[in-house]
Order: sequence, then structure tokens, then C-alpha cells
Amino acid sequence: MNRTPIIGIAAAREQARWSFWDQPAQVVAESYVGAVERTGAASLLLPIVERPHPDLLDRIDGLLLIGGADVDPATYGADRDPATEATSPERDRFEITLVRATLDRGLPLLGVCRGMQVLNVALGGTLRQEVAPDAPNPHRRVLGSFEGTEHKVIVEPSSLAAAAIGEEIYTVRCHHHQGLGDLGEGLVASARAAVDGLVEAVEADDGSWVLGVQWHPEADERSRLFDALTEAARGHADRSAKPGARRAVPLPVRERG
Repeated sequence: MNRTPIIGIAAAREQARWSFWDQPAQVVAESYVGAVERTGAASLLLPIVERPHPDLLDRIDGLLLIGGADVDPATYGADRDPATEATSPERDRFEITLVRATLDRGLPLLGVCRGMQVLNVALGGTLRQEVAPDAPNPHRRVLGSFEGTEHKVIVEPSSLAAAAIGEEIYTVRCHHHQGLGDLGEGLVASARAAVDGLVEAVEADDGSWVLGVQWHPEADERSRLFDALTEAARGHADRSAKPGARRAVPLPVRERG
């Protein structure tokens, strides 16, 4: 019997309140958990820690990086622009380590919004700290809302993005003010916004299941991206279930960039 694929979801650290307590908490929005669970996969929260456990990624079959704070410009060697908002360097370091270890293991990876940006930075790429400095930003209209951001993306035919989305012209919802600059090593752009040409999806150029999208598929019930991630993770789960298939790779992994 095939086992249920497990999707690791990298958490964010936020100040939170429950009952009588105000204190830092490791959190993942319910929308991401629900999106994963609806595909038949199991979700596993990966909390931010200073030193990831060596066998952490041997417990999962795919990695999901979610949205959140801006990536610290220091991680890609840039000076901080006034446009850059709140950052979380500890989260940046943790997720970059996860990305590199995930790629070393050949695990499927989906990066959403900030997650796509972290993927790019982990592979030596850079970010634009403000995508629309002199005009209204079509990618974020109202803070904390997707209102007014629906727009079409043009997806490269025969790409992983096209196969996962199921369409080559697709309407997305987003919430971001930064975007990709130089692409990281081994990444290719596979979707762009029709409104301004901004890179909206990247993927690995070697055919492995590595995909980043700038929009928020967890906010779209039509999206097939999480189903595609789970199918890729199921393939890994089936292979790793064979005797002697699992192999530990130590963390942290080699430096890139």
C-alpha cells in the first residue's frame, strides 16, 4: 500500500496572542494547510530553528514555502532600499537552508510569493525591492487583501508551470510589492504578467519539479498547483518506500551564491 505523501510547510515566526498570552509563535496560515490537505497529502509544519535537524527533510516528500515578510537585501548582496518593508533574517537563513537541502535531495518544491523570491535568492539571484516605484502597483492594491489585483499571466508552453496550472493564459490573485531581478543559477522564467512583464513563475532548467509562483494559489479554489505538488511528492513517497531508498544528507548543505 502506498503511503500518504507528506508536504513540509516552512513556518513564519510572528508575535501572536492566544488566551492570556502574547509571545512569539511559529505559524502557518490555515489557507495553506487546507490547500495541501485537500489534495490528499499530509501537511507538516517546519518551525524556524537556528540549526535544522540533520534528518529533517528525510521525513517529507515535498516542500512548500509560503508568503510573508520581505527578504532581507543583505541575503542577495544589496543595500537596503527605503521601499523594503519588515524583514526576518532568521527566517531567510532557515528557508534558504531548506531550499538548498531540498534541491540536493531532489524533492519537489513549490514557492509561493515570498517563497519564489527565497528560491531565487537561494540560487544566487536578486530581487527588485519595489516593482512599481513611480506608478500604482498592479500587484498589491490594498494591504492585507487581494482586492483589485486580478490580472493575467502568460505561461510558457510545455513548461512545468503550464503543466501544473493547466492553462497558458491564467488569471491570478497576488499581494506583493517586490519581484525578481537577476534569476538564480539553474532557474528559467516560465510565466510573466501581461500587465507589466514582471516574472510571475520560475522553474528549474533541468526538468526537476521545482516551481515558484509570485501569486497566491491558496487564495484561488480553481488552482491546481497544490494537486501538482502532491502528485510529484507522491512519486517521491513511492520511491522512498522501497527498501534502502532513503538516504540521509546532512544539513546545513554547501554554500551557493
